[in-house]
Amino acid sequence: MTGSANDRQDTTGATTFGFRTVAEGERQGLVNQVFSGVAERYDLMNDLMSGGLHRLWKSDLIVRLNPPKGATPFRLIDVAGGTADIALRAMAAGGSGMSAVVCDISPEMLAVGTRKIAEAGLSARVGAVVGNAEALPFADRSFDAYTIAFGIRNVTHIDRALAEAYRVLRPGGRFLCLEFSHVDVPILDKLYDLHSFEVIPRLGAIAAGAAEPYRYLVESIRNFPNQQAFARLVTAAGFARVDVRNLTGGIAAIHSGWRI
Repeated sequence: MTGSANDRQDTTGATTFGFRTVAEGERQGLVNQVFSGVAERYDLMNDLMSGGLHRLWKSDLIVRLNPPKGATPFRLIDVAGGTADIALRAMAAGGSGMSAVVCDISPEMLAVGTRKIAEAGLSARVGAVVGNAEALPFADRSFDAYTIAFGIRNVTHIDRALAEAYRVLRPGGRFLCLEFSHVDVPILDKLYDLHSFEVIPRLGAIAAGAAEPYRYLVESIRNFPNQQAFARLVTAAGFARVDVRNLTGGIAAIHSGWRI
């Protein structure tokens, strides 16, 4: 898929849910069902889908975020980050001035994240808020950085989510998106397809008791714009100095932009 954010929609109000066509108004509820059902196993799901590589990719994301190490105030919003994995990594990399808000549309995912935040002793510095990426419940120019990892392909209107990311960032703020993407290495692309469509759903059935959520997530990756198309969407949202870093041959990519 190489077009705009609205390519997943047609003029009749239909949209995609994996490889299915559904009414636009139904899609978010279907996505919510996927994540409410796998919340307790979400970190395991990322291990299964990436072969554990997501841990390295997230470390790369935090390196690029480069939060200040001292007492300088620095406020992060991590969107679709329910289990708080990115927020906790960022807090560990930042200094005493670092704070974060995890925002996710799924209360079940946030319940897992809230527990992990408390276990890390960071409840005073890391908040958890139920919210939709397409209509964030925060004021304009509230954050120094915005991250979203493996989440933006699950929103119905990618352009609206990007517009919201721009809105809540302060001038000079950083947008960083880690997402599964399109493999651009011969042979690896065939192996990746085999792993995605044959192995992952079976592993999901064994490890998590359900294959369908994993099948949807694999299909959602294939429906997501490729690296160049998504970079154009980030630019269209107003971000400057947009760039893309491929990870593991394009299995995933980090998109970066700056709020001007």
